[in-house]
Amino acid sequence: MVVLSNNDGFVVARSKEAKLLGIPDLTLYCKVASLLKKHQVTVFSSNYPLYGDMSANVMSLLKTYSPHIEVYSIDEMFIQFMGMPSDLKELGQSIKKRIWKETRLPVCVGLASSKTLAKAANHAAKKVPVLNGVCQITREDQREWVLKRMPVDKVWGIGRRLKIQLNDMQIYTAWELANANTKLLRRRFSVNLERTVAELNGEPCLKLEEHPPAKRQIYCTRGFGVKATSLPPIKEAISLYASRAAEKLRQQQGLATTLHIFIQTSPYDKHYYSRSTVVQLPYPTDDTRILSQYAKYAVTGLYKPGFSYLKAGVGIIEMVDRKFLQNDMFELGQPKQTDRLMTLLDGVNRRYGRGTLQLAGEGVQKKWFMRQQYRSPSYTTKLSEIPRVLV
Repeated sequence: MVVLSNNDGFVVARSKEAKLLGIPDLTLYCKVASLLKKHQVTVFSSNYPLYGDMSANVMSLLKTYSPHIEVYSIDEMFIQFMGMPSDLKELGQSIKKRIWKETRLPVCVGLASSKTLAKAANHAAKKVPVLNGVCQITREDQREWVLKRMPVDKVWGIGRRLKIQLNDMQIYTAWELANANTKLLRRRFSVNLERTVAELNGEPCLKLEEHPPAKRQIYCTRGFGVKATSLPPIKEAISLYASRAAEKLRQQQGLATTLHIFIQTSPYDKHYYSRSTVVQLPYPTDDTRILSQYAKYAVTGLYKPGFSYLKAGVGIIEMVDRKFLQNDMFELGQPKQTDRLMTLLDGVNRRYGRGTLQLAGEGVQKKWFMRQQYRSPSYTTKLSEIPRVLV
């Protein structure tokens, strides 16, 4: 099985069996389509509402095990156990079984004294069948066994470029990195790598981010499923992207002051065209209508006839925290009625699904919307796509 990126462009996820066929990661789907068909590989388009809902179900289960948690990504969470026995293998197996029973999602559990070492334990839990999906590192021999079998680029925070530089220093495994000269590493690289080494040695240096900091910029960009050759579909797309950005802005209690809008053709087109602009809003706001209005006005000035546009985007590049907003004496700012309206908008869409209420400017048919030829049904977020049993 493989999963494709936006517009079914790239292979972004592969099952173990697909990897064994030699299908590389982040390769163009069109390049491997015949190979996938030959071996009867199942192909899925990205389905973000389904993934987000399934992730939320798993995270809500995990939150019941400790009040000290960090949701690191859509499929990862750190949990800090305090006042628990040192041997947590049974608890790890219990977590794994419960998530499988209640969500039918397989998970692996890594347990250790630091976040980086816990990630290493999780890596071993995935790769070593005898561990049955749970790996706890408590003893020195366990740490050595895991780190010696872990390539250095699989260590949390070590990317491809850093891997090449470490390989030049004869550091190929996590164990060799854990035993490297920290002063030399700090002098040549950064204090972050020194902390990684300490974490691999079981010394916690990274605290849980129980309350992640608010984003300083919010972007919503997408490629079109069908290239846009006129202005109306581009304005619909820009209106939708502004709405998505406004929704994320309200989630972190922010107010936008400056927007960045861009459109572009494919870089492979004979005559490449790309333009962008920055728009100052009349007052700090999280009003979807205001953001959409100014974004559409801006893209109208960017548009140039005669091109086939592939991508557009809206970014909130400057914002203020609602708690610290200070209006001036000449501008009253966002009215209270708008706050109530936006709360209603988010509440309805949260309860009945995104897009239940939307701006008319976002369009209805959305023929330009990203291509999802192999999208699975949204079993848990759309009533019309709930599986039916035929008797």
